[in-house]
Amino acid sequence: MPKMKTKSSVKKRFKITATGKVLAGPGNKRHGLINRSQKMKRSNRGSQVLTEADGKTIKQWAPYGLA
Repeated sequence: MPKMKTKSSVKKRFKITATGKVLAGPGNKRHGLINRSQKMKRSNRGSQVLTEADGKTIKQWAPYGLA
């Protein structure tokens, strides 16, 4: 049986923690920042944990995990 492929976009955008949670960088930080509130820009720093349902989808796209 051949190996399953990992989606390339998932490799670049997500990380899986040791406990199995999925981390993602928040959106709304690329352009048009002058229109966004300072609070929104501050809260979108770093990375965020995805919801359980979204995490399951990401794990399906990365069948062998992300190194």
